[in-house]
Amino acid sequence: MQRTITQASCADDYDPNSMPVAKARAFIREFLAPVTGHVRLPIRTALGRVLAEDVMTPVNVPAHTNSAMDGWALAFSDLNTDGESSLTEVGSSFAGVPFKGTLKRGECVRIFTGGVVPAGADTVVMQERAKAAGKQITFAPGVKLGQNVRHAGEDLKQGAVALARGRIIRPAELGLLASLDVGDVNCYRKLRVAFFSTGDELVSIGKPLAEGQIYDSNRYTIFGMLEKLGCDVLDMGVVRDDPALLESAFRDAAANADVVITSGGVSVGEADFVKQLMDKLGEVVFWKIAMKPGRPLAYGKIAGAHFFGLPGNPVSVMVTFYQFVREALLTLQGVNPVPAQPMLKALCTSPIKKAPGRTEFQRGILSQGDDGTWTVRVTGEQGSGILKSMSDANCFIVLGDHVGNVEANTVVEVQVLEGVV
Repeated sequence: MQRTITQASCADDYDPNSMPVAKARAFIREFLAPVTGHVRLPIRTALGRVLAEDVMTPVNVPAHTNSAMDGWALAFSDLNTDGESSLTEVGSSFAGVPFKGTLKRGECVRIFTGGVVPAGADTVVMQERAKAAGKQITFAPGVKLGQNVRHAGEDLKQGAVALARGRIIRPAELGLLASLDVGDVNCYRKLRVAFFSTGDELVSIGKPLAEGQIYDSNRYTIFGMLEKLGCDVLDMGVVRDDPALLESAFRDAAANADVVITSGGVSVGEADFVKQLMDKLGEVVFWKIAMKPGRPLAYGKIAGAHFFGLPGNPVSVMVTFYQFVREALLTLQGVNPVPAQPMLKALCTSPIKKAPGRTEFQRGILSQGDDGTWTVRVTGEQGSGILKSMSDANCFIVLGDHVGNVEANTVVEVQVLEGVV
């Protein structure tokens, strides 16, 4: 990890007390590579997993040239270019039951959507553009060569890449794989993530609180975010502010996981031992990010495992996870490209106080009016310990470092939370 420390300390305009959000994201990105383990899975158990190799198309899709409409298949050369045309119907072609034979001059075939276009035909006229009188079919002028015909291999040609490595398998991908007669796929193994909270003041739920203690919420929000990202999670509980206990926890976590996440212990308080342990067990870059909430953040490696040291305040934990850890975990899972977090513009209906020089992630409630206009308002008090502000929010109001106070009815950038994690 020496490259990390060297690069950080020598980077242009690097300020260890205030690294911009975008720069921190880019910096972390440089040191990430997907896990190497693969597993072969039946497609019904592969939902949400990440493809570890390209899936090639074994057949043409569609396999046969077929009709996109109900109508008649015919040879375009049999039609008049400037008037009606009359042809003789000699058979039919249904989906799965094709017409046997080859069309002769002056003939047509009744065809239905998905039916194979017979030999000798190159055009399909939809039934609304024709009139039938027994077997004599009259076609209106204006027909175009090749209309309403779906050619074999039009969607996917045999030997082409149907799904590229790094694709997340969603319901649509399951259907596509089935349509290609692909019953199992090679996926990246699940990412193993160990996490624990640090602090003498933390108590697990179900236990009584002593004076000055609080219940640990961070492990539950981190667990939820990791589960939604499809990770194998190892909850190591609460570790007290004791160097020996912390060292043991870090060693165990790094030995059993690809990624180690902690909450608390990365600020500059007297009881914050994490930095000292990192000097002993691994290497890490400690940043004070130019953001609110979530100013303290650590990234590094411990015995080969990636390490993220998140702040202790509940909202700060979630904000830093959304802004930094999410992308890193998806990259390590092999996702390529990593889906961008949805952003849009909205009219902010409430004033916001903000100091320039840092990026702020205010928790917001986004809604759309009857006229289609998107508006957003803050959830209320925005303190980094007010977890209800995250529970009520469906978005972040993202205020860049150049932005100062925001007046009501100002257009702002909004980062949508739904579907992120």
